[in-house]
Amino acid sequence: MKIFKNILFLFSFLSMSLSSNEGNFNGIKKLTHELMPISKTVFKVIDLKNENEKIIDLTGKNFVLVSVREKGSDGRFYAVDCDGTVWWSGPVTSGAPEFRSPSGVFPVLLKKRYHMSRAYPEASGINNMDYMMMFTKYGHALHQGSVSWMSHGCIHIDPKDVPVIFKWVNSSTKVIITRHSYMPYAKNDLKRIYK
Repeated sequence: MKIFKNILFLFSFLSMSLSSNEGNFNGIKKLTHELMPISKTVFKVIDLKNENEKIIDLTGKNFVLVSVREKGSDGRFYAVDCDGTVWWSGPVTSGAPEFRSPSGVFPVLLKKRYHMSRAYPEASGINNMDYMMMFTKYGHALHQGSVSWMSHGCIHIDPKDVPVIFKWVNSSTKVIITRHSYMPYAKNDLKRIYK
């Protein structure tokens, strides 16, 4: 099973490396799915086209939940360990209104310590997506960035937090993006962490 996972990860890595789509997205104009936390590790995904609902249970799995910076959200990420403990959290920014971040459950497709966006390169030549953890084929990623200004659809994580998350995340870690608050499920763990 481990060999199969490694082959799948390698295939994803190669296809993402060769893809010309990386970073070439114009933002999410209309959301197709809504993801709502219903417990610490269980989520409801609603297909907004036909209103079908699906329950996703991530009990026993590592994941990074991002409650994007929009009305009704927390503007934070939460690293949740396989035992269901929120062990790290910090501020994020997400896509500006014209570059909305997607909602849903995503795999980590590619990790790269140093990375420059092809769609939005930095004129200075300095990498602008360091600690990149790509989660869509269109180039959406968790990466180091300012948590003071909105992005082109990626999730910016503060420079003090992102190295810790980058080291922890692997090909089996899920990225959960929601427009709902996760704080009710995380607050007891956060009290222990930040006392």
